[in-house]
Amino acid sequence: MNREEARKKAEALVAKMTVEEKAGQLKFDAPSIERLGIPAYNWWNEALHGVARAGTATVFPQAIALAAMFDDKKLKEIADVIAEEGRAKYHAFSGEGDRDIYKGLTFWSPNVNIFRDPRWGRGHETYGEDPYLTSRLGVAFVKGLQGDGDTMKAAACAKHFAVHSGPEALRHEFDAKASPKDLYETYLPAFEALVKEADVEAVMGAYNRTNGEPCCGSKTLLKDILRDDWGFKGHVVSDCWAVRDFHLNHKVTEGPKESVKMALDAGCDLNCGCTYAYIMAALKKGLITEEQITRSCVRLYTTRFLLGLFDGSEYDSIPYEVVECEGHRKLAVTAAEKGIVLLKNDGILPLDKSRIKTIGVIGPNANSRRVLSGNYHGTSSHYVTVLDGIQKEAGETCRVLYSEGCHLYKDQVEFLGEPKDRFKEALIAAERADVIVMCLGLDAGIEGEEGDAGNEYASGDKLGLKLPGLQQELLEAVAAVGKPIVLTVLAGSALDLSWAQEHAQIRAILDCWYPGARGGKAIAEALFGEFSPCGKLPVTFYEGTEFLPDFTDYSMAGRTYRYTDRHVLYPFGYGLTYSQIRYSDAHADVTDFGILEPVTVHVTVENTGTYPVQEAVQVYVRFSEREAYDPGYQLKGIRSVALECGEKKEVCITLSTRDFALISEEGKCLVHPGSYEIAVGGQQPDERSSRL
Repeated sequence: MNREEARKKAEALVAKMTVEEKAGQLKFDAPSIERLGIPAYNWWNEALHGVARAGTATVFPQAIALAAMFDDKKLKEIADVIAEEGRAKYHAFSGEGDRDIYKGLTFWSPNVNIFRDPRWGRGHETYGEDPYLTSRLGVAFVKGLQGDGDTMKAAACAKHFAVHSGPEALRHEFDAKASPKDLYETYLPAFEALVKEADVEAVMGAYNRTNGEPCCGSKTLLKDILRDDWGFKGHVVSDCWAVRDFHLNHKVTEGPKESVKMALDAGCDLNCGCTYAYIMAALKKGLITEEQITRSCVRLYTTRFLLGLFDGSEYDSIPYEVVECEGHRKLAVTAAEKGIVLLKNDGILPLDKSRIKTIGVIGPNANSRRVLSGNYHGTSSHYVTVLDGIQKEAGETCRVLYSEGCHLYKDQVEFLGEPKDRFKEALIAAERADVIVMCLGLDAGIEGEEGDAGNEYASGDKLGLKLPGLQQELLEAVAAVGKPIVLTVLAGSALDLSWAQEHAQIRAILDCWYPGARGGKAIAEALFGEFSPCGKLPVTFYEGTEFLPDFTDYSMAGRTYRYTDRHVLYPFGYGLTYSQIRYSDAHADVTDFGILEPVTVHVTVENTGTYPVQEAVQVYVRFSEREAYDPGYQLKGIRSVALECGEKKEVCITLSTRDFALISEEGKCLVHPGSYEIAVGGQQPDERSSRL
C-alpha cells in the first residue's frame, strides 16, 4: 500500500469519528473506539539497538558501538532483524489483548543528533560526531527497520529534531542557539537525509528551544524546514512531556491550552505526555480548529494503515520464535566484534594462551551485566560478561583470577567497608598473574538521559573525561606491580586515556563500548586473537575538556575533528588492527567539468598481514581556500571491505557535487571555485592519526 492509498483510507476512517474521538487519538496512549472497531494503540516504543523495554529481545551493541563498525550495510541488516522481532512481539502481544506501552510497531529510533560534546550523557545513543557518518548510518537503519515490502515492516522515527545534545539538566528550559551555518552544516543534514532518502515515517521534536522557539512548537523547524523545504509526509511526535515545557519551563505560553495551540499550529501531530488532554478545551476557547485536529489524526492513521494494522500484512505470519533466535544472537556478537576499536597495541595482542598460566581480570566492569546493554535496551535471556568470556576462552589450562578492584564510582564496594576495600585483592591477583586485563570505564547509570541516569552530579552528563571514582588510582596501583596490562574500556563516550596511552606498562587498549548482552564473548575472542579488531572511532577522544568550548555553547568552533585538531588523543576515524593494510594507486576520475559532475575515487586496498580484516575505507574532502570557520577535512565516503590475508581489492567511491559544497554564514549550500583535496585511507589524513 502506498502513502496515497493509506491516506485515503485514513481520511475515510477519521471522517466517521467525532471531534472528541479524534482529539483522543492525538495522545500517545490512544484509546480504542469500539463502535468503529478500532483497538487501543500505544505509540511509544523504542528500538535503539534492539526491541526495548518489552521483555526478551536480542540486545545488540549500543548505537555508538554500531557506528564504530563504519558499515551501513551491516547496520541495515541489524535494523531488519529488530523490525522482525518487533513484528513477532507485536502480534503475540496483541493476540493476547496486550496493547501496553512499548508493544507497538512505531519505534522512536534512531537518534541522529550530533555528539558534539563528549560530556553529553546521551551521546552513546547516537552515531557519533560526524553528520555524514550519522546520515549514512541513520538512512541504513531506517530502511532496514521500515523494510521494502507492500506494507511498512515497522515505523522509524528520527529524533530529536533539532539542535539537541545536552546539557541534560537544562534541556527542559534550554535555548540552543545555532547559526544558519551550523544548522545546515552540522545539525540538520542527517535529518534531511532520513526524510529525503529513507522516507522516515516519524520525526520527534526535541525538548529544548532552538533559536528561541520550542522545538515541538517551532514553525521554523516543523513547518518551514521539515514539511515545506524537505517535503516530509509522515507525522511529528513530541518528546515526552515536552509540550508541557512550553508553559512550565520555557515560559513562552500562558498555560496548557496555549501550548496545545503552539504545538498544533507548528504541526506536532502526536503528544507524548499529557498536554493534549487539553485539546478540547483549546478548541472551545477558539485557539485551534477542528480541521487541525483532523489533519493530525489523518496523518497518524495513515501511519497505522501503512503498517497494515487494519488490513493485515505479509509480516503477520512471523513466528514469535524468531525473538532472540540463534541467528540473531550471532549477528549481535558479530556486531560487537566489528565495533571494537583497538587504540593501542605494542604487540602483546593477541594474547597467546599457550604461554599464559594465569590471567588477572580486574575492574568494576569485568563482571558487570549492566555495562553490556547501555540504555534503551531489551532483556536478554543470557548475558556474557567480560569475565565470563575470558574464563571460557582461556580454557582449562589457564587460571583466571578475578577482583572487582573498586566500585564504578564510589570509594568502596561494600557499604560498611573502608575506602579502597577491594584494592588489596586487586594487587594480590595482579602479583600472581602473568598478564592483567583491566576492565574500566562507565555504564548507563553514569552517562545517560536525565531522569534515567543515576549520576547524582550531572543529571546524566559527565563533568569531565576522567575515569570516575577510584578507577584511575586502581589502574596506576596495578600498573606499579609491573605486570603487562591490557586495558579494556567499556563506555559510551570518549574518555581521557592519556595516562594509559603514555605509560608503557599499559601494553594495549581496547575500546569496547557497550557491546550488547553477549559482548563479553566478542571481547574475549578479540583478546585471544579469534579475530582482529577493525572498528573505527565515530567520535574524537580529547586530552581533557579544559580546551573545549563551554558545554552550553552550540557553535561548532573548536569542536569535533572538522573544526579542531587541538589536544586530540585519538582522532575520529582512527582504529588499529592485528594486520597490516596497504593503500596504493589512489586516483580520481575528474571530467572537464570538474566537480560539476560526479567524481569517482579509486584506491587499491591490500591486506599484507596475517589476520583477515574488515577495513573501513574512508574518503575525506577539504577545500584548500576555506575561510577560518569552514571545516577542515570532512568525511564524505565510507566503504567496509572484507580482506583475507594477502587479498587485494580495488575500491571505488563516488562523490557528488554536494560533497564538495560548503555552507555560507547565511546557511546557503555553495560550491566554490578553487582547489579541493581528496584523501582516501583507513583513517583521517591528520598528523595525529599517522603518529599513532
